[in-house]
Amino acid sequence: MNILIQNGRVIDPASGFDQKADVAIADGRVLAIGAVPKDFKPQRVIEAQNAIVAPGLVDLAARLREPGQEHAGMLESEMAAAVAGGVTSLVCPPDTDPVLDEPGLVEMLRFRAEKRQQSRVLPLGALTQGLKGEVLTEMGQLTAAGCVGFSQAEVPIPSTQVLQRALQYASTFAYAIWLRPQELHLGKGVAASGPLATRMGLSGVSVAAETIALHTIFELVRSTRARVHLCRISSAQGVELVRQAKAEGLPVTADVSINSLHLTDADMGFFDSRARLTPVLRQQRDRDALRSGLADGTLDALVSDHTPVDADAKALPFAEAEPGATGMELLWSLALKWGQDAGVPLPQVISRITADPARVLGASLGGLQSSVGRLTVGALADLCVLSDQGHWPVSAESLRSQGKSTPFMGYELPGRVLFTLVNGQVAFAAQ
Repeated sequence: MNILIQNGRVIDPASGFDQKADVAIADGRVLAIGAVPKDFKPQRVIEAQNAIVAPGLVDLAARLREPGQEHAGMLESEMAAAVAGGVTSLVCPPDTDPVLDEPGLVEMLRFRAEKRQQSRVLPLGALTQGLKGEVLTEMGQLTAAGCVGFSQAEVPIPSTQVLQRALQYASTFAYAIWLRPQELHLGKGVAASGPLATRMGLSGVSVAAETIALHTIFELVRSTRARVHLCRISSAQGVELVRQAKAEGLPVTADVSINSLHLTDADMGFFDSRARLTPVLRQQRDRDALRSGLADGTLDALVSDHTPVDADAKALPFAEAEPGATGMELLWSLALKWGQDAGVPLPQVISRITADPARVLGASLGGLQSSVGRLTVGALADLCVLSDQGHWPVSAESLRSQGKSTPFMGYELPGRVLFTLVNGQVAFAAQ
């Protein structure tokens, strides 16, 4: 279908393009930006006056709950949530049921997702079989099946020797390893260590759980030169360690979740299980450091950490409730809110959820590398039309995800996703 998006502010952070222009789309690709060919005949015209035309959002942490909950139709609902949030490419962790440790499971997930013709699903393969931290998976076969990297999700590897061997192997074949830094024995609590957790009688997770893991990872990266992406940094000390590692030239990147960027442990309120999250919410000084780290590029990307949890799993005492929150549909609005609060220019805000996460993925994207997170002539037409005006209330009715639990429930958030296009087809249009 030929589509013309007219009168929008076109922002492509990867190229630095930022000006009012029309965008012509034909055969699933961007035909022109600016001067539209005279013989171009659009079958649909999208008016983007007072709106932003940007690359489709790239989310580096989004759980789809499949395989494992096919009976609930989770893939259908979560893919709909993705495009409603402007997300055209998403990375899903391997902690499904069963774990993504075999090529057949990865191929099945990709096939089911492609049939939906919505967001592109980029799976992470399990780093060890069954995420047990003992035997490495067949990384070559999983890469051939479509994995963009390898991860332990939320399960730390008990043995430093196993982790070292994994990084050595990954370095040999230029595979990317995705790790959430958390020391196994110190990271078993349900709230951030501090006065509030003590008063509430909740088991704490100290900052040392993150920093000890980071020190270990960086030492292994120094010796192996493996490429490591650090998932969901949560503390001020963690941000500083990442900053030092990058200054040293280590091949590491890092992200932060929308939850940690905006909330603190005080948002747990009176044992509100919607704030039962992983990583745990920390103190204000940590939140401020995360905001500064995202602004100065120490943290490369902002992620939704989308983890749909059903109502029954949240209707339990705080410590027993399942951790996680719905997030993909909030990604643009919470990125925009961060930019407005911190005085970050709009192109930089958009970069943290498009071009920068695409850069983290890098060569693992294969033939998609020139299109994901970019809005340029000749690229696949994965893009969204965004509003940075007005506010909308977060409610169960406004969310397409089957998971209705979010600590932002009831908030008035800025901006909206107006249209999402994938492969040149309209996958979402706001009502």
